[in-house]
Formats: sequence, structure tokens, C-alpha cells
Amino acid sequence: MGFTGYKAGMTHCIALDENKTSVTSGSEIFVPVTVIETPPLKVVGIRVYRKGYGGEESFTDIWCESPSEDLSRRTSLPKKTKSAAKIAEAEKTMGEASDIKLIVASQPSLTHAPKKTPDIMEMALSGDIPAKFAYAKEVLGKELSVKEVFKEKNFVDVTAVTKGKGYGGVIKRYGVRKQPRKSKGKRRHPGTGGSWHPAHKLWVEPLPGQVGYHTRTELNKLIVKVGEDGNEVTPAGGFLHYGPVKGEYVMLYGSVPGPAKRVVRLTFPRRDHKAVNLTVKHVDLTSKQGA
Repeated sequence: MGFTGYKAGMTHCIALDENKTSVTSGSEIFVPVTVIETPPLKVVGIRVYRKGYGGEESFTDIWCESPSEDLSRRTSLPKKTKSAAKIAEAEKTMGEASDIKLIVASQPSLTHAPKKTPDIMEMALSGDIPAKFAYAKEVLGKELSVKEVFKEKNFVDVTAVTKGKGYGGVIKRYGVRKQPRKSKGKRRHPGTGGSWHPAHKLWVEPLPGQVGYHTRTELNKLIVKVGEDGNEVTPAGGFLHYGPVKGEYVMLYGSVPGPAKRVVRLTFPRRDHKAVNLTVKHVDLTSKQGA
């Protein structure tokens, strides 16, 4: 029910608006898009959950027979996986299982980003428990393509870590109005620090602190295009701070949190959305140098 990729950058395309209720219906419109490179995910394990005293807890982990050596950069791997024995054991206790998820690892070596350490995460599955376990056994140790999960004109929720901007004051952090020119003392500070009672700062009162580098989720991003050849969307000279897109990619309508090379997670939409129907006619491949 999701996928993971790496943000390459932004460009724009010319698309035909086929929404009958739209003001620009039947016209070609300018669409800003973000390209996310999505190399295949490697299914390295299965995690079985069961109901515990404090909620769902991990029951057992089943690792594939020959996990890649790159995974040792991220986590400690068991010396003996014993996949067949653990699958047989899990089948006997399947009545206790409350959920089953895949343990997947990204393959950054297939991208242009100079990164050797893969990103490991859990990925949810749809269906009932027997269907989930049957599918998990089938794909264990194999690769998953983004085309098996998402299609063009689908909507996704995007989760990523925003750009870090360091330590910031209340003007930049909260948009507090700057003090007048003839105010006493400082200008880039709030007019009051809060009430006398209670004699401590409340969470609603603005304070300086970290700006950016927060995990954020943006809802209902339209998948404009899903492709296998990165040359179709790589601008002349490559994307800034990223380079060329080598393999499979997803093109999303609008912007995505985070800088280039950052991990981006795509999941099924949580909320309802209006139908959008765009057909890509042209993708801008002019150089982004100096843009």
C-alpha cells in the first residue's frame, strides 16, 4: 500500500485538461511537476504482529535467505535466517496474527545519488490475514516495481522530511509582525512574552527554535505520469544537486517536501478528493542551470 523513492527535482509539463467541469476543459495547461526516482524495492523480510497488552506488538520476523550485504550498513542481520522453518512456524500460529507487513529496503545504488546505505522500512498490505501472508511469501526476496502499486492519474499522500533551515526567530518561525521603527529595544521580537499568571511560557506563545527538518505529510498529490526510462524527464545537464534520472520514476503534480536526494514515501490517500484527468503532451527538458 505504498512505495519509496528519492526526490530528483522539479520541472514543468504541458498537459491536456480533460476535466469536463474545469474552466480550462479541453485546453492545454502549464503544470508544475516533481520527479521522484523510484528504483525497485527489495522485499527482505516479513513482520507478523499480534495483539499484546499495550496494543499490537511484533510477533516474529522472517528474513529472506540471502539478504544483501548493503543491509548491514543500516541494521544488524541474523547469521542464520532459517526462512522456511520460520514460515512453517508462523503458519501454525497464524490464528494469533493481527497484521502482516513487508520489510522492504530501497536500492539507492541504482540511482545517481552517491548513497550506499539503503533505507529499510515496513510497508502495509491490503486484504485479510491469509491473503496478506500468501502474498508476503510470494514476494519474499524479490523486487517490487512502482507500477505494481500505483498507476497514472491516481492520488497519493507524500511523506518526507522538509528542508532544514537551522535556528530561527519568531519572525521567520511563526510570522510574528515586526515591531514599529520607533519601538524601544529590538524590532524582531514579539511585543509581549505572555501573561504574568501562569508564571511560565505556554505552548501557544511564540518562541525561537528549530525551523525545518520536520516530518510532514502532504495529502492528495496527483500522479501525472509513471515511467521506466529516466531520459524522458531528465533535463539537459541533469537535475540540480541530483543529476540524471536513471530508471523508473513517478511524476507528481506540484511540489514535494524536502531537498533533492531526500527519501520520499508514497502511500494511498487518506482523504477524499476530486477527480482530476490530465494527459501529458510535453515535458520541459531545458537546462535548469541558472534557473
